[in-house]
Amino acid sequence: MNKEHSVDQPLCVAIDGPAGVGKTTTARAVAESLDLLYVDTGAMYRALAVLAARQGISPDDAGACTALAEKARVRLSRTRGGGLRVTAGGADVTEAIRTAAASDGASRISIHPGVRRRLVGWQRDLAARGRVVMEGRDIGTVVLPDARAKIFLTASAEERARRRHRELVAQGRRPSFESVLRDILERDARDQGRRTAPLRPASDAVVLDCTALGLTDQIAAVRRVIEALVAMR
Repeated sequence: MNKEHSVDQPLCVAIDGPAGVGKTTTARAVAESLDLLYVDTGAMYRALAVLAARQGISPDDAGACTALAEKARVRLSRTRGGGLRVTAGGADVTEAIRTAAASDGASRISIHPGVRRRLVGWQRDLAARGRVVMEGRDIGTVVLPDARAKIFLTASAEERARRRHRELVAQGRRPSFESVLRDILERDARDQGRRTAPLRPASDAVVLDCTALGLTDQIAAVRRVIEALVAMR
């Protein structure tokens, strides 16, 4: 962590972690409680994956996906209720990005270095506004290496699969637990094994194991970590 930071400087919080650990819900709640801008970087990759699918582009085609990222417009904005609205290519994809297909596409499209370079640029532009909570898989290591607070959330694959399974059932879907766990493990392997910006904690991140924490306790724990880090730095 850069020791030159002081408490009166803009606060950037980086929250990373694997699929299903609850980064999105946690980061959004923390941002709201601290009056910070919430940035879901995963939504950007999902939106690009949705746009690629609609244009008949394979998420495995590095050249075509990079070209799409260079010309596409993906925007994040707040709704009146405080939620997140996502547009890609001028179309609202807020609902479309929450499908299993969008998640799989995002995992595959995000391995391309050209795509990541483009999206990292967008993400840093958002962070340049000042007070943000940004969540993803390479925020503390790549996107915001000088963030004042870096937190890496983790939990067992089984617990993350249980959380994701409950979420899907609540949406009216009926996947088997085994299929959800398999998807989690496959996503972990892709995220941790990619050459560009693999999923891992930053060397100065606080690693928080949330396996035994409920969501409310998880959010409170992250708040305490941020407050402690800001007080120290």
